[in-house]
Amino acid sequence: MPHGPADAPLSRRDLLKAAGAASAALAVTPRDALASPAAATVTAPATTMMGVPFERHEKVRVAIVGTGLRGRSVLGELLAVDGAVITALCDIVPEKAARAAKMVTDAGQPAPALYTAGERDFEKLVQRDDIDIVYTATPWPWHTPVCLAAMHAGKHAASEVPIASSLKDCWELVNTSEKTRKHCLMMENCCYDFNEMLIDTMVKKGLFGEILYAEAAYIHDLRSILFEDRDEGLWRRKPHTNRDGNFYPTHGLGPVAWYLDIHKGDRFDFLVSMSTPERGLTEWREANVPKDSPKWEERYIAGDFNSSLVKTMRGKTILLQHNVTLPTPYDRLNSVRGTKGVFKDYPGRVYLEGQPGGHGFKPVDTYKAEHTHPLWLRVGEIARQKGGHGGMDYLMAFRMIECMREGTPPDFDVYDAAAWSAPWPLSEASLAKNSAPMKFPDFTRGAWQRPGKGA
Repeated sequence: MPHGPADAPLSRRDLLKAAGAASAALAVTPRDALASPAAATVTAPATTMMGVPFERHEKVRVAIVGTGLRGRSVLGELLAVDGAVITALCDIVPEKAARAAKMVTDAGQPAPALYTAGERDFEKLVQRDDIDIVYTATPWPWHTPVCLAAMHAGKHAASEVPIASSLKDCWELVNTSEKTRKHCLMMENCCYDFNEMLIDTMVKKGLFGEILYAEAAYIHDLRSILFEDRDEGLWRRKPHTNRDGNFYPTHGLGPVAWYLDIHKGDRFDFLVSMSTPERGLTEWREANVPKDSPKWEERYIAGDFNSSLVKTMRGKTILLQHNVTLPTPYDRLNSVRGTKGVFKDYPGRVYLEGQPGGHGFKPVDTYKAEHTHPLWLRVGEIARQKGGHGGMDYLMAFRMIECMREGTPPDFDVYDAAAWSAPWPLSEASLAKNSAPMKFPDFTRGAWQRPGKGA
């Protein structure tokens, strides 16, 4: 603290290739809900939010819930985007909210309203009439409640990742978005990283042929952060004491979902998962935590390295991994293999069939001149100057505001948010049943296979 065969329907990346031009509104029609084996309560008719454009906004009025490290980072990105106005901030720590408010006034905007009267004060914030979208950068357990409150109050919602940790919450977000006609976005910044967008462009041009296999991961040594007495150390260690599985699937899976046209002609079908034993947190505590610390009362049950395999409805396979408790360089895997070539990241390298030099990789930079994504060509320079994580954070904020100002559909929607977050509970369920296959719900209720639906 981050599409497939030629006959697939138009993808959201195609929207980005024409970014800057206002899109015509896509017609959407009501249809009966399709039964989901993972949610027996999903029986009411529903109208899809796929391809639904935002209403146009001359200025986009944003409220942020959670003004800690990530919240202030997102705030900085939004303050750098033309047309974004910060109207309200919320945090349980008044000093953090005040620090964020100073960022707003230092940027020349009016002082935002502050909500600091406890952990549910966001429920008052969302009732304001000067907010278009509520962005939550709270600890994970609060992502779903904040988004639901925002949509019920008639506001669009945006969340840091993951947006939910249970299938029940995933379905509640989908149902609420459809009922309120408000978008619910999981803001996956890694989808906008340079390499991910470059490779997505090459995939769409058919340079790798038909993509058959992909790899996605979040591999990041967080041991020292997890044991801090501040910021993420206050809450992010908790899942390791009571759950097992892939807690953080979206940084790797979001870009891969774009490569594979997930919800644009394909969807995730089922998942199998397995975890190693736990060693990393226990050994780190032994070496670094004083014996009188209350952390010694904790018992860690999450395996250090979780590996899951995802199969799509069209037969593609994805290796999805999670590891934050072992010594390792940072890695999202970010790899695709197709009928004409392969890309592997960390470091980025490409092999295309028939290329000069035989069976050897070329640096990914070899392809920058011809295949850099149009969004990076258009605003990449300012993104690198003003944005975090190499510029992808700025592009994420920029696209959210641009889509809202131009009245176009967002780059991702509530169905993506639900499907990309679902591997957490599904991997947990698979592990509990000796790595048995677990079916993904069809959060789109069949719309993934209907040409013309979505951006």
